[in-house]
Amino acid sequence: MPHPYALDDKSAALTTRTATLADDVVARHSAEVDRNARFPVESVAALGSAGLLGLCVPSDLGGLGQGPRAFCAVAEELGRACASTAMVFVMHTSATQAIISSQSLGDRDALLAEIAKGAHLTTLALSEKGSRSQFWAPVSKLTARGEGFVTNAAKSWVTSANHADSYVTSAQMPDAKSPLESTIYLAHTAANEIRPQPGFDGLGLRGNDSAPVSIENLTVARRDLVSELGKGADTMLQVILPWFAIGTAAMAHGLCRAAVGATAHHLSSTGFEHTGTSLRDLPQLRARLAQMSVRTEASRALLGRALAEIEAGTPEAPLFVLSTRKAALEAALEVTDLALKACGGAAFSRQMPSAPIERLFRDARAGWVMAPTVDHLDDFIGKALTGLPLF
Repeated sequence: MPHPYALDDKSAALTTRTATLADDVVARHSAEVDRNARFPVESVAALGSAGLLGLCVPSDLGGLGQGPRAFCAVAEELGRACASTAMVFVMHTSATQAIISSQSLGDRDALLAEIAKGAHLTTLALSEKGSRSQFWAPVSKLTARGEGFVTNAAKSWVTSANHADSYVTSAQMPDAKSPLESTIYLAHTAANEIRPQPGFDGLGLRGNDSAPVSIENLTVARRDLVSELGKGADTMLQVILPWFAIGTAAMAHGLCRAAVGATAHHLSSTGFEHTGTSLRDLPQLRARLAQMSVRTEASRALLGRALAEIEAGTPEAPLFVLSTRKAALEAALEVTDLALKACGGAAFSRQMPSAPIERLFRDARAGWVMAPTVDHLDDFIGKALTGLPLF
């Protein structure tokens, strides 16, 4: 059966390799990563060794040279095995795309070569305490100092905060008249002025090390700029947001596929001793499973359409990007909710170690509050459909 993301032979082979890695390494550590809320160091190391941290880095810099279709397929396979690992991968790849897009970042190619080798993990640090989920509107500012700048910021919800080697982050340009006059810059986390807080304790995605980060009097050289001064919104909306949106949509589909597979296995392998029948013999449970499968495949098909629009560069592509993220997040909520209902007490009480419905249920909820939230997406989609600017 053709893949819903229309993969070519090379992308399909990479997806198969990722599925094997997800089963052999990522899934093996996922329960413990979730239980102890610890970073999936083994899984991220395996991604680096397999070249997947450089999946979308150009081949002439040592990367695998893949595009959005392979990115989504890989993110989905990782989401199926461990959503925390998938979140780290999606943030890393989205930040890497911002670096690739830069015309001003010093040593850009050397940095991308390190990423391709699996020797550098990057992430996004856009949301701030002062503007909350409106990540496109930083309240932190760059202040001119000598040939460069200095900045202070209270960043929030930074994935891989204590483990990334760099942050792709943002601040208003000097003398900005609006938060949209922002600038994207690269901050190396080894700097003493960068202080992430340890100990993320969330409902779901418990291993993604999402934490607030304090930036205090950090010097930003001009060679650290990823975007032009005042052009940060362009990088956020034209590069980071599309990659993040399709990546998190694919990750949500991984959760859906895991829930469908776990539910089907439970219904087929569990039964009633006194009647000799299985749970799958109950029509209401089969109906729930059918609804889960249809909802999953409908959302995957929409992502496939969005990828085609992106590849063709159509004017409708941004609308499909926003729509597919919303559809996938809602699908993950609906499918994991149905899975918990279909599997009953065994899932609720965590008695299904080989089929962690309860963990999938919790992980799926993270997307609802992750910027841009579903409420933001509804507003953006409505504006796009009526010809209004997003901001």
